[in-house]
Amino acid sequence: MPKTVLYARVSTAEQNLDHQKKQAEAAGFKIDKVISDNGVSGISTKLSDRPQGKRLFDLLQKGDTLVVRWVDRLGRDYRDVSDSIRHFMREGVVIKTVINGMVFDGATKDPIQQAVRDALIAFMAATAEAQAIATREAQRAGIAAAKSDPRTYRGRKPSFTRESFEAVIAMLDQGVGASAISSATKLSRQAILRIRQDRSSAERALALWDL
Repeated sequence: MPKTVLYARVSTAEQNLDHQKKQAEAAGFKIDKVISDNGVSGISTKLSDRPQGKRLFDLLQKGDTLVVRWVDRLGRDYRDVSDSIRHFMREGVVIKTVINGMVFDGATKDPIQQAVRDALIAFMAATAEAQAIATREAQRAGIAAAKSDPRTYRGRKPSFTRESFEAVIAMLDQGVGASAISSATKLSRQAILRIRQDRSSAERALALWDL
């Protein structure tokens, strides 16, 4: 029987796997199984090199659905994301995202539709890589600033975690409004606006609090 598998990456202790599952369910998905990689960086580790990411390649079969929060869960860069999506499509697996409800499958045989689909995959993969690069640079800047003066006043602890910050950035980059993002992430609209206005400061706050 076809199954729906949610793949999540939880990179910090602050992140909540149950929250990710609830987000997917709120988007209309009925999840049969959850697979999660804990403490693994999606910026530096290929999907096939992650302990649980490897399981996906053996577990998923024709007719199954793979659910991810966003395409950046499926690789560390453009090539990795593209290769992962195309591999699963060749195997007859449908990939769906929680954010924006994107769907990728190999069902269509129409050359025009295939070309449109492939162009969309390329665009999404490029967006994921650009976001990863921006996140990596912001992390470096935030950590450097925090380490430059150990006595630096950390200020109020952020209301968002690394996971929710990345989710907000991903949705902002897709043009999602602050109110919709607030509803999806359970963060206040004010927090969303602060992140939108000054991503570097938000990243620095995460670094200062080691989140």
